[in-house]
Amino acid sequence: MLARRRKLPEGISLGDLALIGVATHKTSRALAKDRVTAPLRAPFTEHEGRGGPGELEESPRGSGFRHAVGELLVCPYCLDQWLATGFAVGLVTAPRVTRFVAGIMASVAISDFLQIAYKAGESRLGD
Repeated sequence: MLARRRKLPEGISLGDLALIGVATHKTSRALAKDRVTAPLRAPFTEHEGRGGPGELEESPRGSGFRHAVGELLVCPYCLDQWLATGFAVGLVTAPRVTRFVAGIMASVAISDFLQIAYKAGESRLGD
């Protein structure tokens, strides 16, 4: 079966740009730092210590390809360009699914910021 060719859009709407930006941020942090995704990174990284809330600090292990993958997996900034590209391609090839998944990740990012703000507010009230 031949793949249907899709034209690239003339541009990305501000709404989609914001959605993809926030979703890319959260997805890259989840892949690079979350405790729950540590087993996925383990073959390529070494545990260094605790990071932010629910996060770990890790460094790449090994050499060659293994080290290169480790470098990518511990760096949310490095993952951003690949994830943003994936979300952008998704908007062209499967926009409904992409917006749904990006919406979930954006909601989690917003929730993370609210959790941190709540915790900061609790600290101030306790003083």
